[in-house]
Parts: sequence; structure tokens; C-alpha cells
Amino acid sequence: MARSRQKFSNQDSSLSPTAARSREWDGPSRWTDYLGTEINSPLSSTSSKNFYNDAQSQTTTPSQSHKGLNMQWVVQLTEVAEGLMAKMYRLNQLLDYPDPINHVFSDGFWKAGVFPNHPRICVMLSKKFPEHFSKLQLERIDKIAWDSMQDHAELHLQSLEPWVQLLLDLMVFREQALRLILDLSSTVITLLPHQNSLILHAFMDLFCSFVRVNLFSEKAGVSFQTYNMLHAMSRNERDCDFYHRLVQFIDSYDPPLKGLQEDLNFVSPRIGEVLEAVGPIIFLSTDTRKLRNEGFLSPYHPRYPDILTNSAHPMRAQDLANVTAYREWVLFGYLVCPDELLRVTSIDIALVVLKENLVLTLFRDEYILLHEDYQLYVLPRILESKKMAKSGRTKQKEADLEYNVAKQVEKMISEVHEQAIYSCDAIHRERRILLKQEIGRMVLFFTDQPSLLAPNIQMVFSALALAQCEVIWYFQHVGIASSKSKTTRVVPVDIDPNDPTIGFLLDGMDHLCCLVRKYIAAIRGYSLSYLSSCAGRIRFLLGTPGMVALDLDASLKGLFQQIVHHLENLPKPQGENISAITCDLSDFRKDWLSILLIVTSSRSSINIRHLEKATVSTGKEGLLSEGNAAYNWSRCVDELESLLSKHGSLRKLYFYHQHLTAVFRNTMFGPEGRPQHCCAWLGIASSFPECASPIVPEEVTKIGRDAVLYVESLIESIMGGLEGLINILDSEGGFGALENQLLPEQAASYLNHASRVSIPSFKSPKGAAGFPLPGHESLPENNSSIKMLEAAMQRLTNLCSVLNDMEPICVLNHVFVLREYMRECILGNFRRRLLSVLKTDNDLQRPSVLESLIQRHVSIVHLAEQHISMDITQGIREVLLSESFSGPVSSLHLFEKPTDQHTGSATESVCNWYIENIIKDISGAGILFVPIHKCFKSTRPVGGYFADSVTDLRELQAFVRIFGGYGVDRLDRMLKEHTAALLNCIDTSLRSNRDVLESVATSLHAGDRFEREASMRQIVDLETLIGFCVQAGLALAFDRLLSEASGAVLEEGAPLIHSLLAGVVKHLPDEVPEKEEIKRIRSVANIADVVNDHDSIWVRSILEEVGGASDGSWSLLPYLFATFMTSNIWSTTAFNVDTEGFTNNIHCLARCISAVIAGSEFVRLEREHQHRSSLSNVHASEGMDPELTGHVSAEASIKSTLQLFVKLSAEIILDYWSETHRSHLVAQLIFLDQLCEISPYLPRSSLETHVPYSILRSIYSQYYADTPSTPLAILNSSPRHSPAIILAHASPVLRQPRGDSTPQHYTNDSSGYFKGSSSHSQEHIYEIDTSNLRSMDNRQRNARRSGPLDYGASRNRVKSVEGSTSGSTGPSPLPRFAVSRSGPLAYK
Repeated sequence: MARSRQKFSNQDSSLSPTAARSREWDGPSRWTDYLGTEINSPLSSTSSKNFYNDAQSQTTTPSQSHKGLNMQWVVQLTEVAEGLMAKMYRLNQLLDYPDPINHVFSDGFWKAGVFPNHPRICVMLSKKFPEHFSKLQLERIDKIAWDSMQDHAELHLQSLEPWVQLLLDLMVFREQALRLILDLSSTVITLLPHQNSLILHAFMDLFCSFVRVNLFSEKAGVSFQTYNMLHAMSRNERDCDFYHRLVQFIDSYDPPLKGLQEDLNFVSPRIGEVLEAVGPIIFLSTDTRKLRNEGFLSPYHPRYPDILTNSAHPMRAQDLANVTAYREWVLFGYLVCPDELLRVTSIDIALVVLKENLVLTLFRDEYILLHEDYQLYVLPRILESKKMAKSGRTKQKEADLEYNVAKQVEKMISEVHEQAIYSCDAIHRERRILLKQEIGRMVLFFTDQPSLLAPNIQMVFSALALAQCEVIWYFQHVGIASSKSKTTRVVPVDIDPNDPTIGFLLDGMDHLCCLVRKYIAAIRGYSLSYLSSCAGRIRFLLGTPGMVALDLDASLKGLFQQIVHHLENLPKPQGENISAITCDLSDFRKDWLSILLIVTSSRSSINIRHLEKATVSTGKEGLLSEGNAAYNWSRCVDELESLLSKHGSLRKLYFYHQHLTAVFRNTMFGPEGRPQHCCAWLGIASSFPECASPIVPEEVTKIGRDAVLYVESLIESIMGGLEGLINILDSEGGFGALENQLLPEQAASYLNHASRVSIPSFKSPKGAAGFPLPGHESLPENNSSIKMLEAAMQRLTNLCSVLNDMEPICVLNHVFVLREYMRECILGNFRRRLLSVLKTDNDLQRPSVLESLIQRHVSIVHLAEQHISMDITQGIREVLLSESFSGPVSSLHLFEKPTDQHTGSATESVCNWYIENIIKDISGAGILFVPIHKCFKSTRPVGGYFADSVTDLRELQAFVRIFGGYGVDRLDRMLKEHTAALLNCIDTSLRSNRDVLESVATSLHAGDRFEREASMRQIVDLETLIGFCVQAGLALAFDRLLSEASGAVLEEGAPLIHSLLAGVVKHLPDEVPEKEEIKRIRSVANIADVVNDHDSIWVRSILEEVGGASDGSWSLLPYLFATFMTSNIWSTTAFNVDTEGFTNNIHCLARCISAVIAGSEFVRLEREHQHRSSLSNVHASEGMDPELTGHVSAEASIKSTLQLFVKLSAEIILDYWSETHRSHLVAQLIFLDQLCEISPYLPRSSLETHVPYSILRSIYSQYYADTPSTPLAILNSSPRHSPAIILAHASPVLRQPRGDSTPQHYTNDSSGYFKGSSSHSQEHIYEIDTSNLRSMDNRQRNARRSGPLDYGASRNRVKSVEGSTSGSTGPSPLPRFAVSRSGPLAYK
């Protein structure tokens, strides 16, 4: 603290009037903190920096010191102004933008740590400024705060010191800048733009910077008064040394504009001259019709298009590049020099500029309300002049003229505000449209004729500067609200946030800059050629008699000779690689600037007027005109990038990047938006970090972060638009409308509706059914939708092409590659689309519909992929793979299932739905497996569809095509897990009922019926176990359908692999136990449906995985299954010929029994073999291969076990039926017949021993002979309603009349089972024993060695067979059973 205060005291002592006067030119030592190596402020002029470098040589010649001006300080103070404003901008941010004029300070102001957090004392100091704190009795206002401030005075002084130092710097800047402005205005002979533009721009830049600094600072007296009070507290009531000077400085600028008007009054006439001189260019820039008609921005002559070079207005077109600066000069000039408005021509100039602006930007995004300040500070001065003119203090004639002018100015200022509110946007919109057209034509022209770009480069700079001005104006005025002074009513400015011309201007500027950079070598070559020719002209002018007669002094003559020497020694571009030429012309520009500083000074004996008179008689351009032109063209050689940055950079837009994002989103995908514009919108961000000031280091990080967030926000919007275009095409109103097809139920709805339409005037089916007919898109009324599709396709392809060709966006150390974002967007959208269409509003989407939706989306992706240099199709495959299998990639190469494997969400969702709704039937939809149709059906919809709509072979094939082998594996795995749990229930039942089952087995073999019945009644949860087994049979049936669908898809897509599997399976060794490799191949073949016994192999693999069938109780499995015949489930079921199954899925029990017995026997024998091998020394059998023997013995064991089950079941069935208990008999007999049909190990002849064929044939004959819509088996309370009554005549004891069972008992419909709607077919479903299960022709189906007899071919045929068998007539089939049970009947 002491060190900083000592340093501060030294500075204070040096600021006495004498010390300040002695140090007024000590720029580098005082302003070091404000001069960075690069001033990147958006308001710093690149030309002024180069001008500063060129001005360094001005002090090198001692003889010039008394004649020329030191321009170094002009440019340096301009840059110091930027640094001062950057610091003030940062201070305002820290203090949460206080309002010192109205003494309003927010909570953030007090919490910033700059001021003491004692608002009452500080606000009182602010309100009472400039009174000294000792007169305010502050201790009475807040005694506690006063004591706290005294205790912590040193700490508060330390936090306030940097900002009080800023006030000191502002005061010194004011003194130095005013002296320099006065010196320039009093010594420079001419400041006209066409004669002395270089010094003019330097002078006006300093003038405007001086005004900006003082308007922006709004000197807060509270900071200095607080500092002085703290200083007095810690320094024995002594004020700081610079107290009175700073108080006077702050008070003189309260308000700032009054202080500025007083300070700049002495340069007011020179400012008025300058503003009048730039008036014509301002008028030209506002006349859009003249700009267009006379081709000021056209590279070719507008009236003579064949003339490709427009040389009509070269200087005017060049001046247009400075029109933005000219407008600012006018606004600032008349604001601080209001008396200049009383010039006759000034009214029109001010009116034009005021009418098209509402705000005046001071620094970055800080601005003042232009018209309010003109009315507050300019209008009173005009009224005062008007009053003085009216009082006649001057001559009467001049008084009348001045009075009239003042009156016009008063009217103009009073009315222009309202005009600006309602017309400024229209004026600038018209100008934007002009620039959009002109720049668009310019881009096309220079792309086609690049050789003409270099001669017209100044015109390109003008176009860029005008477009830059319009774009920045637009965002400066978005959201501005201006108040009318008369009514004090705030009126929002109507700026259209959806203006598409902004995108066109940004895109045009970007293309022009790219063209300049592309042909930069040609521009350099042209500029070098121009400078070489200029050398000859300047040498000629120097040798004219007029120049000789001037008798230039040695120093000035030496400078002219150096100029000629520089130009004559330029490298020649002919025959060389121009891009390799390196040429530094800074020395040439320094020398020319030195000449200008001498000849424009009033202290010089040779001035600019002498040179013009000496050379104008030649009839050519004067010497100064040639030199100024050479100066400008020299910058196109080695400073082209800086010129491009000055005229084409949009870094100022960083301070409006929130508005940028909003306008981009509103216009990019609007009706007039263009995809190619997004490149320009994104490219702006690369220049944002240039806005950071080097004297505020934290700005670089903040601006860089904001630029990155801006790019990310725009990319998010672009990718959202890309997704939107894809989804529009992928919607039902997009490509979905072009491929519209009717579903079968929709077609049926049309037919039903058409059949009800009887009068011609009835409405069309479209209105009634609600479905659009195929081809409706071709109707004339749908023409607009087709055009919308075409526009969406065009925009999608254009956007993909633009993003693909776009260069990476670099923001600091971040690089954004749009191609990568586009790829991730397309793939991410595909993933989301896939997951969204998996489910409908109600439930699972049909796999076939899902497949068509995916194919439609992929076709759109392929359309976009044609314009992208990346493999999107591979990404689509990766998405499908990840949704089918999302475990570790290494797991894809392992057969064993890793413990940490996780499946894809899509496959998981679909598979869970099938398990829960089809296998488990948790919704109670009455799921029924229909063997004849190879699908599952339901009595009511499962979600949005009936079960057959999602489980038939075609739908499962679609599932396989979508999710591939990994999806099939996952569904197969889930079915296995579910079946394993059910098999575990069987194992548990076998273990818990082992003693009872042993008793059942003993009684069955002993023929003790009473003991058997008593033992069977002791079995626990028999009905539940049967339900589990039926569910296991459903899982077996579903997996069989899945494997058949998988095999069909594999054969279609990879027939060679399918045939290879089919061929390999035939030659697999039948080993017991099997090797792991053989098990793998057999498992794959089982999934591909190229094996004969799918069910037993599947159950066998489950038991091997879970270690099932390892207990000795599994030997009692046929006895447990035989006890199922005593269940009540048989009384509640009936056979349905339409489905060839039972109404409660009991036919699936046969599949379960067959597979479980076969699988368990294989597993049991394998384990026995392994046990024997471990006990013995693995002695081989001498007579036969032990492996072959093991397989044969396994098949024999399976066959004997199944035959034992059939024998026991038949015995229980036939023993249990009676006159009062026989409704179950027919279902049980058909069940046993279906078991023989399903099992490849159980021929039907094994059933003949227990149930004669004649009985089965008669049962089937009666079922199939009946009408298809009226099934025979009716569940009712009376046993006479069951076909089992016919078995009463098989016994010699029970006899009934022929008419006991009449057809009318079976005419009623039954609701206890699913009634199929399809007709009968002689083709049946499961052909277990055929060599090729996938062959579907009728010949193979009818050539089976087992299965139901052929009853459905012809009713007449059935009747003739019946007659020949029983010799009976009439409707009753009862006499046909009065036959012997010793053997089958003889069939014809």
C-alpha cells in the first residue's frame, strides 16, 4: 500500500500545471498501459495503425521539425482513447453499469469490491458533488459506516486507486488531445478529402475519439470524492495533491456534451468545412437509384454491358468505402459543434444522416440516443442563435439569413426524430436490397472473370464497407426503444427480426473476401504494375517547368527522389511467380507521408497549392493525386489482408451475438433462407476474439468462450434444421404420402363401405373410411404438397453440399468441422427415429411396418449422402449394430456370453414386448398358438394390433432383417431364460413329489387303480405346473417360428452360408457327449432352421447351460407328465379344426413334453457317459464306436420314455372316463395323436397299441365333416354335448339309441376358444421328420409318415370312407365304434 501510494504521490506532484505542460508530449512514458502491441478494439482503425507506423519516420529528419507536424502523437492518442474506453467498459461491467447522473447504484455496484459498501455516505457524496466532504457532516448520516470507513481507509484506498488513476489519465488525455486538435486545425492548410485524405482521416479519427471518450466516461464524482475522503482520513485531513484540478475537470464535463461544446468551439469552423466537403459522398450513398443506375458498385458499365471495365466513377466508388466514417463525422461534428448547422448546406447533410439513425455508438455496444441529445444540447444553441439573429445584433441582411437558417434547423431537429422512428428501417432495408443485388452480381461476375478483380479492387472494398455498415446498423438497432420528447412516450423501433437480406449480405461479403484471398497474387501483380507505371508519371511531373521553378529545398527534393527511387525499384512480376514476391513498401509510404506533412503545413514555404499549380497545367493528374493513388495501391501489395479486415470484418457483431443467433434462427430456414448462408453466419465467429483489448487480459478468455458458445448454438440450430428437413421428408405427409399402401384391414373397410353405398350421391369411401387412397398425391389439389416435398429435398441436398464443402471454423484453439457434426446429426437422428417408431401410441409397431419406415429413412439418408464425402451408410449399420448388440466389441467374436454384456435398447424393447405380451400374456389378451397358420392369435388386440399381426412368419422375417443375427440371438436368449425358469419349476416339482411319483409308478405298473388315484391326488400344484409347461410349449413354438424366419432371411440374403450350414449339419458326428465346437455349429444351425429336431436341441442346450436334469428324480418325468391326464384342464378345452389346436393352448403341452423328455434324456446320458469315463480308464468298446453307441442308446431311451408316457397316459385316460365323466376324453386322445405328430421319436404306431386308429379317424371325421364355422366340441354342463359320448358304444355294456347325439346340439357357437377365420386346408404345419423343414410344397406335406389323417380334402370322400367302415347311414356316427379294439380297421 505504501509503495503504491508513494508512486501515486509522485504522479500527483508531476501533474501540477507546470509539470503537466512540460510532460505534455511524454506520450510513450505515460500511455504505455494503454498501448498494446495490437489494438484489437472494433473501433480501432487498421489504417490508423499503419498510418502510425508510417508516421514514425516523420521525426527522423531534423530539418522538418520546424515545418511539419508530428503525426505520431495523433495516431497514438487515438489508440490511447481506445485503451481508455476499454478500461471504462470493464469498470462499468464490474460496477453493474451505475447511473451517476441520477445517482442510481445497484446491489452489484456495492458488492463489486471497488467502493466501500456504505451506500448512504457514498450516495450523499455523489449528490452533493463538488462540495467538499468536510462540509457535509457525513458522520451524522451513518455513524457506523463512517467509523468503518475510518478503520479500513487504507484497504478502500487500495481498491479505488486504479480507477482514480483512470480519472487522472482522462484529464491528461483531454489536455493533450485538445492541444493536438488545436495545432492540427490551425496549421493544416487544407482538410478536403480529395486533396489531403490521409491527414484528414487521422485528424477526424482523433476528433471523434476525443468525443467518444468524454461521452462514454460520464465522470463519476462519487469515485473521486470517496477517494479524497479516504485519503484525508489516512493522511491527517489533507486532500490529495490533484484534488482541485480533478474536481474542476469533472465539474466542467457535467454534462459531458456541454464541456465538449465549450472545448471544441475553437475548431468548429474547420469541422464545418470538413462536413460540407464530405456531404456529396453521403448524398451519393443514400441515393440507391443513382448507385444502381449509374453503376457505382458495378464492375461493368450499366449502360454498356459489353464494356467489362467500369471506369466511369473510380474516385467516387473509392470514396464510398469511407462513407461510414463520414456519417459518424457528421453525427459527432454537429453534436459538439452545433453552430456549424447554421451553414446553408449543413441542414441537408444533417437531415440525411439523422433520418436514418436512432443511436450513436460510442464504444462496442454502448450508445447514446441520438435525437434526444440533439434536442437537449443542440436545439438550445440553435434557438439561442435564432434569438440573437432576431435581435439584430449584426447587419440586417445577415441577420435575416441567419434567422431563416436557424428556423429551418430548429424545424429539422424537431421533426426528424419522428421521421427516423418510422422511416429508418425502410431506408436501410432498401439499401440492403440494393447491396444484396449488387454484391450478388459482383460475386458472379468476378467468379466468371477473375482477371477483372484486381482493377476493381477499390470497388470491392467499397461494396464490403457498405455491406459491413448495413449489417452492423441492423444489429445496433434491433430492440432499440426511442422516446418522443413531446409526449415522453417510448416507441419501439420496428426492426424486422426475420429480414432475410442479412443472410444474403453476410454470404456475399464472405464470397467476396474469399475471392480476394483466392486471387491475392493477381491483385498484388496488378498493383505492382500500376506502381511501376506511376513512377514514370511522377518523374515526368517532377521535371515539368512549374516544378523546376518552385525551387524545392533539398530535404523536400530528396524525399521526392526517394519516392521515385522506391517505385522504380519494385520487383517485376512478369515471368515470375507473383505469389512468391515479397515486397515491403512501408518506406515508400513513410516518405510520402513526410511530404504530405510538409506541404500541408502553413509553416512550410512550399505547400500543397504550389504543387497543384505547378503540375495541373500538364493536363494530367496532379503530383499529389498521383502520390495519393500510389499510396493506396501500395497497400494492396503488402497490406491487403489488413484492408480486407478493415472493410470486410464483422467482429463488432460479437457484442450483438445474442441477436445474431435469434435472427439466424428466424431466417435460416425461412421461406427466403438459403442453406449456403450458414457458412457466413458461422465464419463471423472467427473474428470475435479480435474484439478483446490487450489492456484487459480477461476479455480474451470471455470473448473466446462466448464465440465458441455462439458457434455451438448456431451449429445446434443448423443441425436441428437438418433433422427437421429429414423428418419432413420422412413423415407421413412426406415420402410416406408417395408410398401409401392400404393395409388388408383398410382394404376390407373400403370394401365393406362400398358394399353399403347404394346411391350415386353418397360420399366417397375416403371420407367414410378415413384412409387416403393410393395415388391421391397425384391429384391437382395436392400439387402444393408435392412442391413442398421438392423444395425440402432441394434444401436438404443444398445444405448437405454446403456443410460438406465448408472449411473448418477456427475460434482460438477450437476447431469445428461441420462434416463431423453433420454425420453425428444424421446418425443421432436415425437412432432417435428408430427408437421412436418402435412403439406406436398403443404398443409395439409391426416389424414389417417398422422395416418399411427404416428403409424410407435410410433412402433419405442415401439421398443426402450423395452430397457428403463421408460414408453415412456405414454409420447407419453401426447404429443398427449398437441397437442390436451394445456390449464390448470383443464380445462379438466370442461364443460364450460375457457377464457384462448389455444389449441394445431397441432390441431389448422389442424382445421384452414379445416375451411379456405373447409368451407370458400379461395383458390377458387370450394368446393362442395356431399351428395351421404358423402364428399366434388373440381374442382381443394386444396394444394396437391382434397377435397374428406381429407374430406371423412375415413379421418375424422383418424383425430378423432389421436387427440381424444379434437381435435373433437376444430374443432366443430371452426365450431360453424364460424357458429355463419354467424347466426349473418342473425340476422343483419332480424333487418335491418324488415319493408320490414313485408310488404312482408302482401302482401304474401293478394296475392298482385305487392306489394310483390316491397317489395322484397328493401331487402338489399340478394345475400350476401344467400352466408352466404350456407356457414353455408356447416359447418352443415361438422360437421355432423365429428360427424358421431367421433361416428364410439367411437363405435369401446369404444363400451360400445357408447351404453350407445345411450341408455341414448332415455330416456332424453324433457324439455323446458332443464337443464344444459341434455344439456351437448345431446351435447356429438350429437358429437357422436347418436341423430336424429343433425343440429337443433347444431344450437340451438350456438344460446344459443351467445344469438341469441332473437329479435322479428326472427318471420319473414320464410319470409326472402322465398325471397331467387327471387335470381338470381337459374339461375346459376343445379342439378347433380351424387352428388344428386346442382352445387353451394345450397342444403346446405336447410340444413341451416331447422336447423336455428328449432333451433331458440326452443330457442324462451325456452325464452318465462322463461319469463312467471319469471312473474308468476310458476303455473303448471293441465291437462298436462308443460315440455312435451312445447316440443310438439316447434315441432309444427317448423313444422308450415317450412310449412309456403314451402307455401310461392312455391307461389313465381310458380308466378315468365314465358316463358322468367323459367330456375330457376326445381332447386327450387328440392330444396324444398330436404328440405323435410333433415328436420325431414317437411314431403313430406306438399309439395304435393303446388307442386304435379307427377311434381317432372317426373323431377327426366328425370334426372335419362338420361345417367350418361350427366346431363340434362344445363345452357345456351336460356330458352329452361332447363327442366323447360316441365312445360309449365301444363298450358292450353301455348301449344308446342311434339318435342320442343329434346335430342340433352342436349348432351353437362357443366362446371358450379362438375361432379362426381361415378355410380348411389339407396342408398341415409341422413336418418334423422331413429332411428339409423349409420346403413348403404340398407333396412333402402329404408324404408325412405321421400326423392327422387327411380329412379335410373332400366331405364326400370322408362320407364314403365312413360308410365302408361302419356300414351305417344317417347323421349319427355311433355304430362305427362297435368294433373290436384288437387292431386298426382296414382302410380303403
